[in-house]
Amino acid sequence: MRYAVVIEKANGNYSAYVPDLPGCVATGDTVASVENEIREAIRFHIEGLKQDGLAVPDPTSIAEYVDA
Repeated sequence: MRYAVVIEKANGNYSAYVPDLPGCVATGDTVASVENEIREAIRFHIEGLKQDGLAVPDPTSIAEYVDA
């Protein structure tokens, strides 16, 4: 599955979250490191949902850049 991920610049690092997987978050010193961390967090989150017998949400969020 392919989930949309939001990456934000924070104070001295980057944070990421997955809108379709509430509570699935990660941080990293660089964009590349937070991308790796959120990828692992998604896998871990989905594994936990399955182990708990819960449904894994389908990806529904769409990410797009808009010129203003």
